[in-house]
Amino acid sequence: MKIIIPTPLRQYTAKNDTVIVEGATVEEAFKNLAAQYGDLRKQLFTEEGKLRSFVNIYKNDEDIRYLSKEQTPVKDNDVLSIIPSIAGGASPVPACR
Repeated sequence: MKIIIPTPLRQYTAKNDTVIVEGATVEEAFKNLAAQYGDLRKQLFTEEGKLRSFVNIYKNDEDIRYLSKEQTPVKDNDVLSIIPSIAGGASPVPACR
């Protein structure tokens, strides 16, 4: 299957925007991705080997949190997308008096 790599993580995949991996589940696919690109491992996984909470994964445009999470089955023609969470923004506007 194909994994779409977001721009901030491409520095860890030799600037590839997509990577082809094998696996029967999302977890296997991402472990194979991390095996191919070792520097990407610490960006995606905690020291305990769990996907980091700010890494959102979509299977064919469906958020895996609403499927079977990392155990979501995948097929060769599926597309997985990594969507990093974005935090921050403007501070609240003070109320007018």
